[in-house]
Amino acid sequence: QEMKKHLVQLMSRVQGLQAIVFTDREGVPLIKACTESAPEHALRGSFLATVGMAMSQGNKLGLGKCNKMVSSYGNYQVVSFNRHPLTITLVASSTANTGMILNLEEDLTTISQSLRSVVETS
Repeated sequence: QEMKKHLVQLMSRVQGLQAIVFTDREGVPLIKACTESAPEHALRGSFLATVGMAMSQGNKLGLGKCNKMVSSYGNYQVVSFNRHPLTITLVASSTANTGMILNLEEDLTTISQSLRSVVETS
């Protein structure tokens, strides 16, 4: 509950940020915070699993490990951070400031470290 409250606070720092979701490597949501305007399909396990797979494929490009990925769509943008074995996915409006979203990485890493121990023991 405390983590979710922290995520809501982080979301309020970036205008247009609609969701923050932490998932395991299969795309199963572990914790999420979202606004009412967040696109429902972007919060489904199948979408979140696809984001994780896309990052895994990025590792195969020969450029090193894919640590983060930014995808831009018509009305939305999706920013993902690879924190193996977790993926952190942020969904925002296309007009949200991508740099400000990327700057949340350090704050989100603290939460991912707490969740990582739960995932690694299961």
